[in-house]
Amino acid sequence: MTHRERVLAALNHREPDRVPIDFGAMRSTGIHACTYVEVKKYLGMKHGIVKVYDIMQMLAEPEREVIEYFKADIVQLHRLRPVFGIPIDRWKEGVLPNGEKCLYPKEFNYVKNKKGDKELIVNGRVVARMPKNGHWFDFASFPLADAESEKDIDAHKFDKFDEQELSFIKNQAEKLKKDYPDYAVLGEFGGTIFEEGLFTFGLEKYLTLLIRKPKLIQYFNEKLVEVHLENLKNYLAAVGDYIDIIRMGDDLGTQNGPYISPKHYRKYIKPYQKAIYDEVHRINPRGQSLPPFMWEYTPLHT
Repeated sequence: MTHRERVLAALNHREPDRVPIDFGAMRSTGIHACTYVEVKKYLGMKHGIVKVYDIMQMLAEPEREVIEYFKADIVQLHRLRPVFGIPIDRWKEGVLPNGEKCLYPKEFNYVKNKKGDKELIVNGRVVARMPKNGHWFDFASFPLADAESEKDIDAHKFDKFDEQELSFIKNQAEKLKKDYPDYAVLGEFGGTIFEEGLFTFGLEKYLTLLIRKPKLIQYFNEKLVEVHLENLKNYLAAVGDYIDIIRMGDDLGTQNGPYISPKHYRKYIKPYQKAIYDEVHRINPRGQSLPPFMWEYTPLHT
């Protein structure tokens, strides 16, 4: 089997020739850049330089030599701005926390505060912070931290795919199909509901509002779903014929259990996830022309 055939067989509940392998083909299965460098040293791989494409988690972009060594079957189609709004279409030389050389996105800039923490600056605002001797960045700014009304949510700027983003992912998809013709391609879309709330309101604020003002959270989720569905239409129109997997995400649990009860999940989160996932299956452009984009979505909190 080719890499792609192996992955698709497994996803379609057929037995492949071996278990498919993913080595850093999505942000939840990635490898920290410092660890990645050490792995290359251990394997005697001296060529290339690590690209840190996910600044928050400090994840490395796996190189072909490494992908082939681990017999991985999947490659990732990145978003233009994976995290913190920082684009990854241009790069600059930098140094990892362990002193090794690397490439960072060109717009990645940080300063050290009096404690020695690294503070990530975007548009003149501290959006994330890496503690002294830390290994990744934590969110430090939440746009709706003070939100108390629907008016506050209406004023929020949601993450919409623009022409620059769509052009980037289309060009990247074409390049992946050329460079990795027999690999499965995973499209990093996002489409989070619960996690987007945590990152937009802040964890404590979001969970408090979920109990104290649940209709406000539902109003936010409805606005969010509208944006996700519009993004999905444009995303699949651009790269639907190139990808084999579309990656959605939502971080629903801690080390000790779920953030919220199953009852609250089913009422306040699941319906919005379902609206997005159903639309992916409905559009499914593989092997056919994209149908006109039509969807019916009834607000859930009225």
